[in-house]
Amino acid sequence: MTRPLQPTKRTDFFVRSEPGIDIFVRRLVDPRSHAKVPVLLMHGVRVPSIPSFDLDIENGSLAADLAAAGHPVYLMDARGFGRSTRPAPAALPIARSNEVVRDIRAVVEHICSETSCDRIACFGWATGGHWLGYHAALYPETISHIVFFITLYPQEADHPLLGRGSHLEDPTRPGVFNRAAYGAYLENTREDLLAWWDTSIPGKDRSDWRDPALVERYLEEAFASDGERAGTSTFRSPAGPMEDSYYLATGHRFWDASLIAGQALVISAGRDFWARPSDSEKLVADLVNAQSVTVLDLPQATHYAHLDRPQNGRAAMLQAMLAFFDR
Repeated sequence: MTRPLQPTKRTDFFVRSEPGIDIFVRRLVDPRSHAKVPVLLMHGVRVPSIPSFDLDIENGSLAADLAAAGHPVYLMDARGFGRSTRPAPAALPIARSNEVVRDIRAVVEHICSETSCDRIACFGWATGGHWLGYHAALYPETISHIVFFITLYPQEADHPLLGRGSHLEDPTRPGVFNRAAYGAYLENTREDLLAWWDTSIPGKDRSDWRDPALVERYLEEAFASDGERAGTSTFRSPAGPMEDSYYLATGHRFWDASLIAGQALVISAGRDFWARPSDSEKLVADLVNAQSVTVLDLPQATHYAHLDRPQNGRAAMLQAMLAFFDR
């Protein structure tokens, strides 16, 4: 008699990054198979890991899709995000890249110990790709596969949305991030999460492009991630990643891709507002010591391809990732 398939098993726990900083981690394992390379998924600048990668709705969990294919999958919230420790806003800003890389290092060490693997695979969404690239450059021996999805890696210092002359710049000090305006944490609203997603979708009926029920779950989980803001119209995320993004957008580079030794997959999206074509081009050009470099261009995909309907980039991205991780 055929036994019913068991659902993906989820386990939540914390990893100590440094004294006083505990990092939230979720592990997903499919009981049927979990013998493939472990995968770490890294969120971006505003929304933590669960709304980014593990929504309990069809096509809402990239993590579950990867787990179903046999990968032990891990999600993490960088310090200041979601369920991880939120440092007190005494020192500005919260969660700069050098701090987040310490959090990633602690989680990677835990995954390697738990799975008895010397190296793991990873996927970074936007700023998540920047953080993982920084980590992979510092600790190349720990990463077998790395996926960069729309990652800033500057070749030019011209980004109207994030760079010089943008809302992120100090109006009294050109070339400097406006710390006074942003403080330690951003207060994110529904409009903050949807404005650029909305404008990047062609046509008037956005339900053709993305599932409205998925969008509502995304918003619900994002706001639920900040327990101290329960019942309000905002949730907090650290301002440090926005400062780093401003400097990336003005031509600064925090790490060198030539130090990465594993296999790399660089994914760009034609309807993205974050990474420029030159970012992907420079990243690919600098991955000179990677074991292999694969490029995937999704000309009609948005910044949120993994949350859009499968035919709008999600299916192609997932297929490419599964093939990449199986190498």
